[in-house]
Amino acid sequence: MAFPSALSALWSASLLTVLFASVVRSNIVYDDDPLQPVTSDEMVSVGGTVTLTCRVAESDNSSLQWSNTAQQTLYFGEKRALRDNRIQLHRSTPTELSITIAEVQLSDEGEYTCSIFTMPVRTARATVTVLGEPSKPQITGFENPVLEGGTVILTCTSTGSKPPASLHWYRGEEELKGGPNVVESVPDDPTYNVSSELTLEVSREDDNTLITCAVNHSSLNPGDKRTEQALRVLYSPNVQIQPQSTLPREGEKFRLQCLGDGNPEPMSYSWKKKDGELSLLAKADGALLLFEMLNKSDNGVYLCNADNGIGMSQGEYTLLVQDPTAMSTSSGVDHAVIGGVVAVIVFILLCLLIVLGRYLIRHKGTYLTHEAKGSDDAPDADTAIINAEGGHSGAEDKKEYFI
Repeated sequence: MAFPSALSALWSASLLTVLFASVVRSNIVYDDDPLQPVTSDEMVSVGGTVTLTCRVAESDNSSLQWSNTAQQTLYFGEKRALRDNRIQLHRSTPTELSITIAEVQLSDEGEYTCSIFTMPVRTARATVTVLGEPSKPQITGFENPVLEGGTVILTCTSTGSKPPASLHWYRGEEELKGGPNVVESVPDDPTYNVSSELTLEVSREDDNTLITCAVNHSSLNPGDKRTEQALRVLYSPNVQIQPQSTLPREGEKFRLQCLGDGNPEPMSYSWKKKDGELSLLAKADGALLLFEMLNKSDNGVYLCNADNGIGMSQGEYTLLVQDPTAMSTSSGVDHAVIGGVVAVIVFILLCLLIVLGRYLIRHKGTYLTHEAKGSDDAPDADTAIINAEGGHSGAEDKKEYFI
């Protein structure tokens, strides 16, 4: 009885040796083996679809097979082996077996095996890397406005990335240098949470400036996921006084307006006259100072104080009341000067016309004088007419006479 048992054990050991040799030999790369399957590693984002392709150069009618990371057979030729509707046959020929995995999950990551059942069994492996797409970044630290000259600390956080994402800060189009990316692994999950801090000293020019946090990751295109937030900066008002007109005239109504561009807008205004008191006809009404009737006594420097709760600022305006009579005289003088200039221009044009006329008349007389030559020496009227009309025939007659 012991002999058959020993023989059985020996046969089992021999079978294990053959299988082990087959597995060992399956890891060898056969560069010139037309039956050696060839595949490639793939990368896919969570929720996407990945295609696994296995090929051989030649076929000996042996079937190709795909197995998952747990060495469960997915497809054996055209035959489905695992009931998972996410896995579908893409192409099956004697030299190729391609399958697709849809709605990829993080658990689908790992090493997949393509085998061809020849003797020995030949295999090829493809590593599927599943990318965890990071969430849209969230910025905190904007909860309260910041005083001008103060410091604000902003924090940007993105979750669910695999491998860890990187975060970048921008002010408008300018990239800012934030703190280093802090990476934290998620318990019982292969993804990571990433955060970064940005410290800014703000001025009034930063009010309403957009601060952006952008995520950079291999599963995303540049700019796919970014968050913008506007800074809110509080600052004291910058005060200017705007007059109703640039030529305030005595006896007219007049208005000064106090303009403050602080954040928030000024809540209260106060008016006073430097080195003096406001006249009885000047009335302060919030941001306005109204003059019912201007007087020379209103001349002076006026001050406006604007307060927005953050700070108080002052603006000033120098009022010079114009005399309406003097302004009319000045206007008359201006018109007289303009009239004088026009008269001079007309006189010059007339002189030019006279000179031009005399020139034309003189040349016309010279022409007439040449036309009348020959008639002065004529003995009678007929000869004078002949000489005046031609003159040349008489000269020829004289030449013939002397000949």
